[in-house]
Amino acid sequence: MTGLQMATVGQDDKARRIAVRYRSPADGTADAPGIVWLGGYRSDMMGTKAVELDRFAEEHGMSCLRFDYSGHGESGGAFVDGTISRWLEESLAVFDAFTRGPQLLVGSSMGGWIAIRMLQELRKTGQAERVSGLLLLAPAPDFTSALHEPLLTDAQKQALETQGYFEEPTPYGPEPNVYTRALFEDGARNSVLTGIIETGCPVHIIQGMQDPDVPHEHALRLVDHLPSEDVVLTLVRDGDHRLSRPQDIARMLKTVAAMTRR
Repeated sequence: MTGLQMATVGQDDKARRIAVRYRSPADGTADAPGIVWLGGYRSDMMGTKAVELDRFAEEHGMSCLRFDYSGHGESGGAFVDGTISRWLEESLAVFDAFTRGPQLLVGSSMGGWIAIRMLQELRKTGQAERVSGLLLLAPAPDFTSALHEPLLTDAQKQALETQGYFEEPTPYGPEPNVYTRALFEDGARNSVLTGIIETGCPVHIIQGMQDPDVPHEHALRLVDHLPSEDVVLTLVRDGDHRLSRPQDIARMLKTVAAMTRR
C-alpha cells in the first residue's frame, strides 16, 4: 500500500490537513496518463474502487493519486464545514502538488461533480491538457439542487432554515448523512447542468439502473449537457449506486485500461 502523506490546504483558520496516498509512476512511464480518484459524499480513499484502482496502477506502472476531502476519512477538518467549493479547492491543490502530465479523473457519485468542476477550472487557467479523460461512476453533478431539493420535506426545510442543517439515515454507514444550508447554497454556485459542458477529452459514464440514490435518468441528463463526440454511457441494468461488485470493478478497470491504452 502507498504510504500516507499529509498536505495542508488553505491558510490561517481555513487551513486543513488533507490525507493523501500517491503512487509514483514506474520509470519510463511518467508521460503516460495517471489516475486520480475522486470519491463521493462521505466516502474515503480506502473504499473498494479506490483500492482496486491503485492496485491496477501498480500492476501497470502508472501513477495513482487518492486522497480524502476534509471531514472525510483520515483528513482533518469538520465534515459540516464541507461544501463543493471547499472540496474542489482541496482537489485542485492536491492535484497540483502531486501530479504531473495528463491524468484520468475517476469520479464516483459526488466525485463526478468534483471532476467536472476541476476540468472547468483547469481549462480556465490553460491547463486543459492535464486531463486526458473523465471516467464518471454514478455521477451526481448538481445533486443538491437536482436530486435533493425537490424531495425535501417541510421538516427538513425548516431545519435548514432554523438550525442550518438536517440529518438523514444512510444505508452506507451507522452515522446519518448531514446536509447543511451552506452545502445547498454553495452547490447552486457550482452548478454544471446549466449549458454545454466543454470537456475537450473523452468521457465515459458508468451508471447502475438500480441505483436508489442517483437515478439513471440523471446520467442521461448529464449526457445531454456534454458534447456529442467521444461520450460513452454504459448502463448496468442490475447495478446499484456503489458499483463495487466484482463485475463492476472489472468493468471499471477495463474502461480505465481503454482510456489510458493499457
